[in-house]
Amino acid sequence: MKTKDMILTAMLTAVLAVLSIINIPMPSGVPITLQTFAVALCGYVLGSKWGALSTFLYVLIGTIGVPVFAGMQAGVGILLGPTGGFLFGFIPMAFLAGLGIKSKNKIMPVIWGMLGLVVCHILGTVQFSIVTGTGFGASFLLVSVPYLVKDVLSVIGAVLVAVAVRKGLRSANLLSHEQAA
Repeated sequence: MKTKDMILTAMLTAVLAVLSIINIPMPSGVPITLQTFAVALCGYVLGSKWGALSTFLYVLIGTIGVPVFAGMQAGVGILLGPTGGFLFGFIPMAFLAGLGIKSKNKIMPVIWGMLGLVVCHILGTVQFSIVTGTGFGASFLLVSVPYLVKDVLSVIGAVLVAVAVRKGLRSANLLSHEQAA
């Protein structure tokens, strides 16, 4: 791991943490946040490996008690609670978004990001369903459907921002060979 990889990974982890704190509480207990934007941004800027690592680090520091989860929450209880499946889902989401950014086809990053979003929503819905004892269908309608438009727009927005960020990082020679590919 090169120093610039570590620094960029840490910086994107910090961006994810900051964008997670800002939230709008919802009756379902799943708040509206900018987490999906930030997770997709991690993958798109850093690539699959470093993006997933950045997101994993975010989940790890929140789990050990640093208040970086939505609403400045932290701890194992959040990870194992009703919304924890979304946190678990962020890691494959960042990985899949990172796979998409390497494509020459301009639509592929969005497609890979959407696939990551689907994985995240499935994991989130499944854990919510299990923890609350609510059926999967009802859970899906409660904690996934209301957020889909915002999350789809977040992924698209993250692609657009990441393209500009990667261009700047590339011109400053700050992307590693693996990230720049």
